[in-house]
Amino acid sequence: MTKDIATPVRTKEILEKHGFSFKKSLGQNFLIDPNILRNIVSHANLSEKTAVIEIGPGIGALTEHLARNAGKVVAFEIDGRLLPVLEDTLSPYDNVTIIHQDILEVDLGAVIQEQFADYEEIVVVANLPYYVTTPIILKFLHSKVPISAMVIMMQKEVADRITAHPGTKAYGSLSIAIQYYMDAEVAMIVPKTVFMPQPNVESAVIRLTRKEEVPAEVIDEDFLFEVSKGSFAQRRKTILNNLQTVLPDGKAKKDLILTALEHCEIDPRRRGESLSIEEFAKLSNALYNDFFRQ
Repeated sequence: MTKDIATPVRTKEILEKHGFSFKKSLGQNFLIDPNILRNIVSHANLSEKTAVIEIGPGIGALTEHLARNAGKVVAFEIDGRLLPVLEDTLSPYDNVTIIHQDILEVDLGAVIQEQFADYEEIVVVANLPYYVTTPIILKFLHSKVPISAMVIMMQKEVADRITAHPGTKAYGSLSIAIQYYMDAEVAMIVPKTVFMPQPNVESAVIRLTRKEEVPAEVIDEDFLFEVSKGSFAQRRKTILNNLQTVLPDGKAKKDLILTALEHCEIDPRRRGESLSIEEFAKLSNALYNDFFRQ
């Protein structure tokens, strides 16, 4: 078997060979511990029938472990300087395709149709740049592409928010936006010492698994997320006060908001963090029916 890319010595060799320097603006932190990578890949439950989308392969440390365990890997790399590096490090693997494109600008449906027609399952596995973690996850969820799971390394603080439950400090609109579609759990905590260069923050890997059905049907998903986001606009305020502030003509329509809350059996003095996804779904439907239907 080929020598692992993800060791301090080999990583340094590769960087020196290609004269590569880290770009802070791209949030580049490369993993240098093969055990961590094996652990990440184990949470993805890969087989030859699985296709993987990776974002930000760097020098290919995670990519090679994915290639050894999956049928096909398509990795998106935004940094053109890394393309010759990846061509070199991943040359032993014929089941890897590197696409030089920003994942946020990619037509995911077209990529899946073109690359993954022969595969039973598609999963996303990535060590994401921390500054774009949330937009990337939400792009996959809102695009409605058939992704069954996502195993993603991110800043621990964001992982805590994504996996949080009602009534906790970390619970917020991000928890709802992701848990509406996916079951979310922290799979592992990753120490700073396994990165080059070391990040300033703690990291965690989360596993997101597609729900067989959403927790509650809503009239308009975008409006559900608008209502939940608005309910956390000022965390110390009651849900009534927040909704009056964020909804169109909310103050003038206080009675309608109160009626919707009463209909849903939600005390207007409660705070957003105490409401479950099901309660937010019910509330968004009531508000939409009362005065937001066009």
